[in-house]
Amino acid sequence: MADGTFAGLLLVLGLIDMSGNYCGTEMGCLGRTDQSPRFAISAGEVLPRNAPITQEVFLRYDPGHRNGPFGHAFGLSLGGNGETWVGYGQTYNRQIGTSPFFAELHAMAGLYADNGGYDLGGPIEFRSGIELGYENRRGWRFGLSYDHRSNAGIYSRNPGIETVQFRISIPTK
Repeated sequence: MADGTFAGLLLVLGLIDMSGNYCGTEMGCLGRTDQSPRFAISAGEVLPRNAPITQEVFLRYDPGHRNGPFGHAFGLSLGGNGETWVGYGQTYNRQIGTSPFFAELHAMAGLYADNGGYDLGGPIEFRSGIELGYENRRGWRFGLSYDHRSNAGIYSRNPGIETVQFRISIPTK
């Protein structure tokens, strides 16, 4: 799954959910609903598929609303060799039954600077991934995430990288 698979899953599952649970309501298919804003921090490693192993810290802010089933997210990542990525995109989150466990997909577009670190082929890079985790009674989420970043072939060089991280997400309200 080292490509746009997670972004495709986000779109397909979100559209299915939207069709069954949002369209036909007074809010409409992409009606705005409030949710608790969240701040997340995660840390982990770049996998040695194409890039050298290095650490990464990823900060993310999810504002207090969504449109239909799609949440919004702003992200900033800092790599161990100076790499920096900043972007914005969508999320799709589902609780697993009535349990405290959840799965979340995200797809984000952003700007990347290698800053002397790993060259991903160009400044426009897309980040997509999945997180599986647990949400406690206070709304804190603890999860394991897998992300893929690449330029989707818009540049001649497109090595892509994957990261595995542990993420903590807290409601800010």
